[in-house]
Amino acid sequence: MRKDPLQAGLFFPRAMTIIGSAMTAETHSQAEPNLISRVLGVEKHESIAVAWSFAYFFCVLSSYYILRPVRESMAVGSGPDTIPYLFIGTFVVMLFAAPIFGAVASRFPRRVFLPWVYLFFIANILIFWVIFSRAIHAGGQYLWLGRVFFVWVSVFNLFVVSVFWSFMADIFTREQGRRLFGLITAGGSIGALIGGVATSSLVVKIGFQNLFPISAGLLLIAVFCIRQLRDWVHHEHEHELEQTVESNEPLGGGPLGGVTQLLSSKYFSGIAIASVIASLLGTALYMFAAELVEQAIPHADERTRFFSNINNWTNALALISQMFLVREVVVRFGIGRSLALMPIVSVAGFAILALEPTLAVVAVLTVVRRALGFGFSKPTTDMLYSVVTPEEKYKTKNFIDTAVYRGGDVFGTWTIKLMYALGLGIAGISLLMLPFAILWASVALWLGRDYRRQAKALKMGGIP
Repeated sequence: MRKDPLQAGLFFPRAMTIIGSAMTAETHSQAEPNLISRVLGVEKHESIAVAWSFAYFFCVLSSYYILRPVRESMAVGSGPDTIPYLFIGTFVVMLFAAPIFGAVASRFPRRVFLPWVYLFFIANILIFWVIFSRAIHAGGQYLWLGRVFFVWVSVFNLFVVSVFWSFMADIFTREQGRRLFGLITAGGSIGALIGGVATSSLVVKIGFQNLFPISAGLLLIAVFCIRQLRDWVHHEHEHELEQTVESNEPLGGGPLGGVTQLLSSKYFSGIAIASVIASLLGTALYMFAAELVEQAIPHADERTRFFSNINNWTNALALISQMFLVREVVVRFGIGRSLALMPIVSVAGFAILALEPTLAVVAVLTVVRRALGFGFSKPTTDMLYSVVTPEEKYKTKNFIDTAVYRGGDVFGTWTIKLMYALGLGIAGISLLMLPFAILWASVALWLGRDYRRQAKALKMGGIP
């Protein structure tokens, strides 16, 4: 593997190289490789790519989960009534950002624009660190700065995760995705768990603003992982991983390619509908939590700790499912049924919440739904993109993951706000969420059937 100057002095990348080498090492016992393959689903020739992908997602989600509790605290401090306006701001930013991303993806090769996406966000994080530090040192208020930060984090997390999964869908085949995406997602959950624990442990001691450089440093390591994966795919094992389009070439097409592809495809429309409904239900829980937390937890750092603890429980449960359940469930029951698991649980959860509308129930349901989302819904949804073109993997997927998803947030916040205005409380709104969850389950099953149809057509055409 080609040496990179960033290797000097970086323990984590060296550690990942050691891990990858250990995963590929010859063993004295024939049973041991079989055990690794059976438990983890990783073939010997895939192990280095999986190790770097695992590390890449670890860094991305660890970086985000250091910042996420700060974002939630800013939202509550801004007032629950402002949340719909914050989501409108996020959606508007997404509408401008998605075409810009599409234009960049059309013009520059992936090997160029992928690292620069992360370097751009690293610079943003460091700018926020400086501004927040100065505001706090001067003893000033940072209400509007907090609102801007909320919008920025809401954009940041969707872009960095969407770009990651576009890259994964690009370099792994459909068969590899079914086996490996659960394990790779587990890397993200471990990173998210560690990031959340770091925030819980450090925020009161050092202040939330001093967590920002840690987050930026993790993203820098993610850039290193991208470079290692790129070298592995294109210089060492090109014949073992799917190469649909040479990454040295731009994707082509126009900046609005993702929009036109979405509007012209029932398949992408189904994914978008599922995304909007998922966002609606998640937003309902988010607004319930904001209302109840504002009443129960007045101090900003304690709110940050509360939300961080929710994240920690979520990621611990998600990690268990990703390591031991996702591959077996997807292989045995298929993508459609795996996608339907979260909406089915949502039906039961909102029914319980309608009977017991308390902060404890909201917190538990939030943990369970998000754990299922990270454990099953996210990796299986990303498997849906393994049957589409490289341009669709980056542009259409990114548009759905960002603008459409945040559009769902806007739809959700204003729908919930209208229900509150009509005199409905948490119990009544929870009942009205049930039909949406049932529709979501139906769409998930249909997507699974259409995925199988497209995969079969590709296989008959000689594409693995």
